[in-house]
Amino acid sequence: MGDVDVMYYWSTDLAIPRGHRPPTQLPAEFHNSVQVHEIIDSHLPGYVYLELRYLLTECIDDDKYSAVEYEEQVYFQQDRYPFADTNYIHGPAVISGTSLPAPLLPIDTVRCVRCLVWPSQAVDWPSRRRHYGWPDSATVNCVVANGCDVVPVAHRQCRQHKWMGDYQWRLSFLRAEIVLINSWMPVQQIVYHMLRVFAKTGRLTYHADSCETLTLNNYHIKTLMLWACELKSKSWWTDGLNLVRICVQLLRILGDWLTDAYCQHYCQHFISNLKTHSK
Repeated sequence: MGDVDVMYYWSTDLAIPRGHRPPTQLPAEFHNSVQVHEIIDSHLPGYVYLELRYLLTECIDDDKYSAVEYEEQVYFQQDRYPFADTNYIHGPAVISGTSLPAPLLPIDTVRCVRCLVWPSQAVDWPSRRRHYGWPDSATVNCVVANGCDVVPVAHRQCRQHKWMGDYQWRLSFLRAEIVLINSWMPVQQIVYHMLRVFAKTGRLTYHADSCETLTLNNYHIKTLMLWACELKSKSWWTDGLNLVRICVQLLRILGDWLTDAYCQHYCQHFISNLKTHSK
């Protein structure tokens, strides 16, 4: 156990792909008055802006929403600091509770804006060729049905920019990752947890000179596993099943990433061409 991850969204805001018609029905958790923001591409893949486009108002008679279009162009500013007791910011997350005594765990809180439909930036992903059949069509359909989220963080090249640093957001496919992880075979689930335990107990998550400097974390292990599940055949996992052998081979791939100082975020795979890591 390392920390608690929490992603939440406000029921008064919604994102839609650019050019998409505003919805007439929303899940029950949404407010009866909802601001709808169009997702506008930036010059960097996966990073976007949110332009306020519609105000949705629920009709009492039929529970449907009517839309009024805003005339003025207004961009949605990031707001990652809703809690007064936060400790520090890491990417889109607010990290709190790090100063609390054990056994309380730090909490990574990420505010997002929901997008209920699959974004146009990832339109090619559902039909892309998959050499080893993972994920299967049912899993792909489930991923697409969940839509995505937009989280408040600018690209590292833009964070110091006066405007982009405050108004740039990133597409998040965390919901998709959860569906994909839940589709893993038992052997893949076991290997994932073995690698997590090894990374933690083997001190791979800390710099040798300082126990406070993180070098690897669960993000890297999750990324390693997601790529391996797509780029390795089912027989690679199951023939002559040897969990130690599988873990060793995956750690060698991770070692190559560390040597190259490059670890492609699996989420970027949804919006860009597949780049092979494993050998």
